[in-house]
Amino acid sequence: MNVYLLQIINGFGIGMIYFLLAVGLTIIFGLLRFVNFAHGAFYVIAAYCCYTVIQLGANFWTALVIAPVVVGCIAWAIERLLLRHMYDLPHEFHILFTLGLAWVIQELVILYWGPVGVNVSTPQILSGVVMWGAFIYPKYRLFMIAFSAALALILWLLLERTRLGSIIRAGSEQPEMVTLLRINVYRVFGLAFALGAATAALAGVLAAPLRGVEPFMGNEALVIAFVVVVVGGMGSFTGALLAGILVGIVQSVMSTLWPQGANLMIYVAMALVLLVRPNGLLGRAQ
Repeated sequence: MNVYLLQIINGFGIGMIYFLLAVGLTIIFGLLRFVNFAHGAFYVIAAYCCYTVIQLGANFWTALVIAPVVVGCIAWAIERLLLRHMYDLPHEFHILFTLGLAWVIQELVILYWGPVGVNVSTPQILSGVVMWGAFIYPKYRLFMIAFSAALALILWLLLERTRLGSIIRAGSEQPEMVTLLRINVYRVFGLAFALGAATAALAGVLAAPLRGVEPFMGNEALVIAFVVVVVGGMGSFTGALLAGILVGIVQSVMSTLWPQGANLMIYVAMALVLLVRPNGLLGRAQ
């Protein structure tokens, strides 16, 4: 099988992980107008939750359900107790507070699990490769692509075709008007914040068998998530999907052509996109 075609497929799978990371930021910023620098911390908590669940004797599939629920509940509590009082403040306050929160969570992770990384095994049923003629590819990566694509469809239907999604979108534009309809818009915003954190948690669980788990993985994840959001366009769900795939493919292909500059090319791709479309691929002018 052609090595570049294989890298494109790898990039597609990595890109779907990036999409799950970025779509949470898109939901939180695009709909709530809140800059969340603690987003990578939710990714880390989920990865360690996956590791702990497996260590306690459960399997990967149990962790795939438990981790997003746990992280979603933590995010909901943080939003309700702390962040809810900051929505009307300038974005600088959002950045400073959530950046501090991310560091606190990182230190708590180090205190509990230690500074050394740990490994998470691939589920037994997804071990090995799929062989179809000249096509040979790891089962787990195929599962990751299919699972992430299904999640993308579910999230799109939730935000675009349900009453909850309509309320979230309306509340982000005119919260006073939604309140006049006797809808508790802040309760809905809390659910939206928890949903955004839960998508980052799913990315953390899916990434754990591929890259292992360590306390500082959230920093890299946060940077990638912001790159994807900027490339796709602030607040654009479809833009986050396209940008995640684009960034993943660029990184994967460049790891073969120029391994030392693979990460650098992510930012080059971002700069090129912004030169052509300053608001991102599908972003709207503010």
